[in-house]
Amino acid sequence: MDVYLQDGTVIATGNARQQFYDARGYGHPVEGNAIELTPVEAAHLLLRGDISAIHDEGTAHDLASFIKMVENAKFAARLAVYIDLRSRGFYLSPARDKWVEEFHSKADFVVYKRGKGPEDRDAVAYQLRVLGERETIDIAELGEYELAVADEEGEITYFKTDIPEITGTVTTDFDGTATGQLLSDRVICWEYPKSLYDPAFYGQPLIDRGETTAGLQLSIIEAAQLVAQGILSLPGGYEQIVDRGRSVEGERFDRRLQIYASLREQGVAPKTGFKFGADFRTYSQVESVNDLGHSERLIRVVPTDYAILPRDLSLDVRMAHGVRKDMVYAWVENDSVSFRVLKRLTP
Repeated sequence: MDVYLQDGTVIATGNARQQFYDARGYGHPVEGNAIELTPVEAAHLLLRGDISAIHDEGTAHDLASFIKMVENAKFAARLAVYIDLRSRGFYLSPARDKWVEEFHSKADFVVYKRGKGPEDRDAVAYQLRVLGERETIDIAELGEYELAVADEEGEITYFKTDIPEITGTVTTDFDGTATGQLLSDRVICWEYPKSLYDPAFYGQPLIDRGETTAGLQLSIIEAAQLVAQGILSLPGGYEQIVDRGRSVEGERFDRRLQIYASLREQGVAPKTGFKFGADFRTYSQVESVNDLGHSERLIRVVPTDYAILPRDLSLDVRMAHGVRKDMVYAWVENDSVSFRVLKRLTP
């Protein structure tokens, strides 16, 4: 078998198609029994000892010299992911035109279900994008592919990303209105419709003794949204509470308020996510606050065009997983709210 470089591409001849492509899913057929290999695939075959060298203008490259020749900013991370998935029993193809029929523009690999390979067009398990731990990724680009992050020691962490449909059944039908008193970064309602707290789940009573409650404390986000709806009256009205919100939270306030209002419109009850390091935790159903289930999601509100490091993604997702919740990122763009959910993935 001859293995050589041709115009920057690795070509393997002889019985390469039968040995590598048909039997084990490496490369892509070209002419006769020859196949084309990407540098990552060729490096993996060198590492395994399936090929001994790659020839280029009279020079026989071993693994070290071949990697030195082809290495680029993405090569090390892609090779680490390729080695890991192969060791788990997966066949995978580089996301290239003519190699695979359909793939996401951001994907590096198309990964097939175990026991399947490139000839099984309907057997794709993952569209996989590869990142190094120090690369940033735009949150808005997530949702239609999976992530593989290679850390500096070559260990791989996988994430599933998606565009979630966030809906719920929390009622916002109130049997009256409330009057509030603005105190620093919160509002106290001394008289309020009981349905505001239970079952709509706004605020927290200062005293809660079952059937007896006294004083409902609202976050400034909750209060601003209720004033905008005409449910809550405050001296100075909506302008005053928004000004107060901006003074205590800065530019974060407006986007958090818009996302809070959007969640409420979808029948979801957002509450503070402070203890989890997030903006909100959310409940899609509240029959009674005295018999409250676990919140389902943690919402982190981020700026438009937000880029995040994989280590921060890992921290957020691990925290959410540890408390049995999904990690969701939310942002506002052109007055529209977008969400992305991330979960740990074990291929």
